[in-house]
Amino acid sequence: MDGVTWPAGGGLLPATRIPGGELAAVAAAADYAVLPVGAVEWHGPHLPLGTDLILAEGFAAEAGGIAGRVAGAGGAAGPRGVLFPAVPYAACPGQTRPWPGTVSIRPEIAVGYLADVIEGIVAAGFPRLLIVNGHDANMSTVRAAMEWVSGRRTASLLLVNWFQLVTPAETTELYGPLTARGHGGAYETSGVLGFDPGAVRLDAVTDLPPKPKLPVGHPYVLVESRPDPWQGWSGHISLASEAAGRQVRATAGARLREIVAAWVAAPPPAPPTADPLPDPAADSPAPTAGDPTAATGATGGDR
Repeated sequence: MDGVTWPAGGGLLPATRIPGGELAAVAAAADYAVLPVGAVEWHGPHLPLGTDLILAEGFAAEAGGIAGRVAGAGGAAGPRGVLFPAVPYAACPGQTRPWPGTVSIRPEIAVGYLADVIEGIVAAGFPRLLIVNGHDANMSTVRAAMEWVSGRRTASLLLVNWFQLVTPAETTELYGPLTARGHGGAYETSGVLGFDPGAVRLDAVTDLPPKPKLPVGHPYVLVESRPDPWQGWSGHISLASEAAGRQVRATAGARLREIVAAWVAAPPPAPPTADPLPDPAADSPAPTAGDPTAATGATGGDR
């Protein structure tokens, strides 16, 4: 590499600033690439339309934050990554599509688009790709695209949803017994406050208690036309704070860096195969001259 180098401790380089003539050398030296994925979607009068992008891009940058921490502590350099521009538009649920500012694309378009983006990054020389997600509905479309690409190219594709990096038990400890998680709620609002407090208007809404969850402890996915109460968002916004946002950012960011460190240290995958499943007959010994099935090809039983 001539003009493009990482800081001494590792970190992230922006892909958009890599000269084409240096791409191969950068890709060979990189440990992984990063792709944030978000959405442009209504989150209520108190949150920006780019909430999911702010969080995806913010935590994507946190993934490379290990550089300064590790190098500053006198340890070995951290992983070296290349940060690609975020995917801004996504399939959005029916609960938010009617609300102003939501830009939704069809799920089948989203899967195909994401598959092309992911495959393009892998083809550019980055077989390890971290996808940092800020939008719940992306979990299915990104996963489908990852499965498609991994069957075509040698790739290790890692999806991390920032909102899963802090457990429900921990949000209860942070916010109390009232529901904090949910679209536009206190947890997501605090997350934005942790990165861009100027983008949040806490005084624009009052609490809109969300519909209670089912009284079971088992995992499930419930999709409904429109929960009630609902205004394109719901939650106890009075619980959100910048201090809580800083704690969420610190906790989730540290866990994301742990995941990345373990992932880049793991062995790479084998290439995909286009070969069909092995034919059991091919592994059988060839019939001998004394074998009664040799002349007829019979298998020893009537059909």
